[in-house]
Amino acid sequence: MKTITFYTIIIFLGCIFSGNAQFLEKLAKKAEKAAERTVERRVERESQKKTDKALDGVLEGKKKKSRKKKSKGPVIGSSDSAKSNNSLSVERAKDFQPGEITIFEDNFSRDNTGDFPAKWDTNGSGEIVMIEGKKWFRLGGKSMYIPIIKGSLPENYTIEFDMYTVGLDRNTSSQSWIHLFLQDTPLFEQSRSSAMVKLSPCQFISSPGYIEKRTDGKRQFFNEIGKDYRNLMNGKSRISISVNGERMRVWMNDSKLVDIPRMVPSSANTFKLFVRGLRDDPNKDEVYITNFRIGKAGVDNRSKLITEGRLSTNAIQFKSGSDALLPESYKTIREIAKVLEENSDVNIKIIGHTDSDGSESSNLELSKKRAIAVMNSLTNQYGIAKNRIITDGKGESNPVASNATSNGKAQNRRVEFIKL
Repeated sequence: MKTITFYTIIIFLGCIFSGNAQFLEKLAKKAEKAAERTVERRVERESQKKTDKALDGVLEGKKKKSRKKKSKGPVIGSSDSAKSNNSLSVERAKDFQPGEITIFEDNFSRDNTGDFPAKWDTNGSGEIVMIEGKKWFRLGGKSMYIPIIKGSLPENYTIEFDMYTVGLDRNTSSQSWIHLFLQDTPLFEQSRSSAMVKLSPCQFISSPGYIEKRTDGKRQFFNEIGKDYRNLMNGKSRISISVNGERMRVWMNDSKLVDIPRMVPSSANTFKLFVRGLRDDPNKDEVYITNFRIGKAGVDNRSKLITEGRLSTNAIQFKSGSDALLPESYKTIREIAKVLEENSDVNIKIIGHTDSDGSESSNLELSKKRAIAVMNSLTNQYGIAKNRIITDGKGESNPVASNATSNGKAQNRRVEFIKL
């Protein structure tokens, strides 16, 4: 009996130890898994910290490089645009030609900081501030701004200014706008005829902005600009506007955003800036302008050739006594090439003219060679078909001014384009 009891106790204790061993084994496995999860979470946290730090370093590095690297000209929507705009350098449009005669100009140098500029009018608020030693005009709130000029704008003119935006981020509203207006009212009342370009400073979505034309209270068209210029808008940029009759072109830096041939109503001859939807928080959605200029311009060469069928220009120049084109000639030649590209049914005749210096025969031959040189530039550089162009030269036989003065001779040295 005692032997049976002894064995029973042994078996019982064995079961207890076995159960405890299994329990401890399970407990150890759970502890091991918990430790693994803890390590994993810690690794994840450390990895995330290192990733964030690396990204910050990359972004900061890009910002530093953008300040040091000289801009080569931004491309709409590219990272290069953002780099160029973080610095205070400005890329002017290469095909924008400022008006030669100044109508209005203001860099705010005579205004006191904190004051509203003396040469402007508004229905809201604004003030002069100092940024890096230069005065800027801060546009604020839901306000319209009008440069005070005598009379109305001419048929052909340009408007240009530097713009600087600060604090644009993902919280900048998609309903914030910077309007460029040409209207038929000189003050702040509602206009009936206008040309409008709406630019959006929004950064978190593509906000292409809009164009609109109204005539006598009726909307003629309303459309998207269709280009993503967020990177150009963020930082410093140069806004350039060219108006030639009804045609309106708008550039931001060296990128053309708008080119509409029938955009401006004839009565819309007052320029206005209008901003709205910007946050009131300090250093958020700030918009500044400076170096504002309006200049009277000549006739648009492209429109003149198509509408009038004839264009005579002194802008195409040659080396003295030669048919070798000077570099300043290519802007006008490029404009003529653009006309021919956009109007495939148009053929032209190019006629060269000279002043009276030299013999008649040599001038006649020179004028013909110069016309051929222009034709060769159009065909070789811009791909215009040679069978669309004929050339001729008149030498000194058809002067438009007296050859007795240097100014008269300069007018007589010209190239004429005739639409066939």
